[in-house]
Amino acid sequence: MAARTLGGRYTVQDKIGTGGMAIVYRGLDEVLGRTVAIKIMLPQYANDQSFAARFKQEAQAAAALQSPYIVSVYDWGKDGSTYYIVMEYLRGTDLKSGIRKHGALDCRKVAQIGSQISQALAVAHRHDIIHRDIKPQNIMVQPDGNIKVMDFGIARAKNSHLTADNSVLGTAHYVSPEQTQGKELGATTDIYSLGIVMYEAATGRVPFDGDDAISVALKQVNEPPMPPSQINPMVDSALEAIILKCMQKRPEDRFQTADELYHVLRDYLAGRIQSVTEATSVVAAAATSRINRGSNIGEMRGRTQAGMQAPGTETTGHYRTKSATEEEQDRKHRRNVTIGIIVSIVAIIGIGVAVFMLLGQPKTRTVPNLIGMTKEEAVAEIEKTNYFKVGEIKDEFKSNIEAGKVSDQDPDENKEAKEGTSINLWISKGPEPAKSVTVPDLKNMTPTEADAELSRVGLIGQAGDSVNSDEVEVGKIAAQSPAGHTTAKAGDTVTYRLSKGPEAVEIPNVVGMSRNAAVSALEELGFTVVVSNEENDNYEADIVSQQSPTGSANKGSEVYITVSTGSSKANAPSVMGMSENDAASALESAGFGVERTYESSNVVSSGYVISQSASGSVTKGTTIEIRVSTGPEKTPETPSSSTSSTTDTTSKTTDDTAANNTNEAAAPSR
Repeated sequence: MAARTLGGRYTVQDKIGTGGMAIVYRGLDEVLGRTVAIKIMLPQYANDQSFAARFKQEAQAAAALQSPYIVSVYDWGKDGSTYYIVMEYLRGTDLKSGIRKHGALDCRKVAQIGSQISQALAVAHRHDIIHRDIKPQNIMVQPDGNIKVMDFGIARAKNSHLTADNSVLGTAHYVSPEQTQGKELGATTDIYSLGIVMYEAATGRVPFDGDDAISVALKQVNEPPMPPSQINPMVDSALEAIILKCMQKRPEDRFQTADELYHVLRDYLAGRIQSVTEATSVVAAAATSRINRGSNIGEMRGRTQAGMQAPGTETTGHYRTKSATEEEQDRKHRRNVTIGIIVSIVAIIGIGVAVFMLLGQPKTRTVPNLIGMTKEEAVAEIEKTNYFKVGEIKDEFKSNIEAGKVSDQDPDENKEAKEGTSINLWISKGPEPAKSVTVPDLKNMTPTEADAELSRVGLIGQAGDSVNSDEVEVGKIAAQSPAGHTTAKAGDTVTYRLSKGPEAVEIPNVVGMSRNAAVSALEELGFTVVVSNEENDNYEADIVSQQSPTGSANKGSEVYITVSTGSSKANAPSVMGMSENDAASALESAGFGVERTYESSNVVSSGYVISQSASGSVTKGTTIEIRVSTGPEKTPETPSSSTSSTTDTTSKTTDDTAANNTNEAAAPSR
C-alpha cells in the first residue's frame, strides 16, 4: 500500500489510524505538493452498492462544510474497487487519547472544546447534515489547543447499517437514547453525544459503562447520569447544568440547536452566569447536587425526575415539580420505552442466533483494549483470551504514545469481532524525527512575509524584542535566531526581531577641541561630521568654535562643527620714544608695514619716534606710520637794535613750539 497512487494523484504513505469502516493513511497530493490524509473504505463497505451511493452523496456534502473547527474534505473518488476520501492532514492527537493520558480537563478547557464542537455542528446542521457519531475519537486536538471535528458525512452512511452489521456496539457509550431505539434522528442527537463528550472530558470517564454494548445502550435510555461533580469535585455547578441538559433523555428537553448551546457555553466562559442559569432552567436542581456514589440507580432517577420541570411549565426564577398525572405519564412512557427496547433487542438477538445457527458462523467477542501496553503485554493479553490470535505487528511513529507501547490496533478496542480474528498491532517508535530544513533569511521582510516563508519550510515564526538597526527600516526584520541559511528541524521556532530604527546616541561636546580630534570623536560614535571654517577672534586657528546639534541623535545623523581660522588682527606695539630703527623692527616683527616721516621737535631728540598712526589691536599687514624727530627747528638771526624786542618774541616763539611738540608727543595714536 505504501507505494500505491489513487486517482493518479494521491500517493498513499504510512498508516496513521484505523476505524470501524476505514483505514486512514498519510499521503501526498502530487499535483499541489501538500501532505493530506487519505481515508480508504474497508472492502466490505465498498462492495455495498447502497452504501457506495450514500457515501458519494455524503462525501460531497461534507466537502461543502467550511469551518475552522471541521476537518476540510478536499476530494473523494473510487480507484478500482476502492473508495477513498482526501482530507486535510492534521497534526495533534484525538481527544480520547488526550483524556486517557491526562485525565479530566479543567472546566474552562471543557467549555472551550464544547464551544468549538458546537460551532462545527451548527455549520453541519445548517447543511442538513447530522454527524451521528460524535465521540472523542472523532475530535482532533491540534498543537495550538483548537479542535477539528472529523468524519462528517460518513457517519450518516455508517448509521444506515448500524442494525445490520452491529456497528453501534463500537460507539454505544456516546449514542443518544433515540439512536438506540432506532427512532428518527435530528440535531439534538448530536447535542446528546456532545454532552457525553464534555462529561467524559470533565470527569475522565464515560457516564454509562457495562460489560457489553447492550447493557450500555439500556443505561443510555433508562438511567440518569451521575452528576459530574460527584466524580470530579472541581466541576462547577454551571458547567454541570449545561452538560446534564445536553444529556436529557427526551430530545425536547435538551438544547434545541447547536447555536443555542454555543451561546450558552460562550456566556459561561464570559462569566455571564445568569444567561447560563436561564438556558439550563430545565435541568433539575438535584442534577447539580452531590449524589453519593453508593446510591442506587432507582434513587438517582427518582431525585432527578422529581426535580425536573416539564416543558412549558417554567416560571421566572423558580422550579416547580410535576403533577401526579404527569409523573404517571412519564412512568408509563419509560415503561413502554423499556419494553420496546427489550423486545427489539430480544428480536435482534433471536435473529442473530438463528442466522448463526443456520450458517454455522462463529461467535463474536469484544476486542480487548491493548493501547498503551508493551508488545509483550499485548501479545500475552491476546493469547489469554483463547479466542483471538496475534496478527501482524508493525512499527510506526506516534508522538503521543511512548516508544515501545502499542499505539494502534485492528480491530479497534471494544469492537465486536468473530472468534479466531487476528488482532494486528502497531508499536510506537515515539515522535517522528523532524526533517532538516534550511532556515530562510528573513532580513528586511515584514512579519507577515516572514511567517509565510517560515511556514513554507515547516518552521514556526515568533517575534522577539525589537532592536536598533542603522540599515533596516522601522517595522521590518533586522535580526533572527537561528540565522538565515543555517539548518534547523521542521517544527522548530525561529525568533525574529523587528527594527526600531537607528540607536539614539549622546553627542559629545567638541567645542574647544582641535578639528581632527573633534571629527574623530564624532565619527567613532557613528555620526556624519560636516565641517565649516570661520574667522573668530576668541579661538585660535584649527579650534572648534561651534557645534550643532547637542544632546542626543540617531547614529548616522549629521553633526555640524565650525572651526576657527583664527583672528585677522594683531597687537601693534607702542614705539613712541624708541629710536627709529628699533621702532621699525618692532612693528615689522609684529606683522605690520612701516612708513616713516620726519619732522622737527624741540622735545623729542633727533632720530627718535615722536608718534605712530596706530597701536593696540590692528588688522594684520596694516602699514603704520611713524613720525621721527629731526631735532629742534633752526631760526634766522635778527638785528641787534631790536635785540630786546626780538628776544622777547623769540622767547615767546620758543615757548609756543615747545608746547606744540609736547602736545604732539602726547597725542593719541592714529
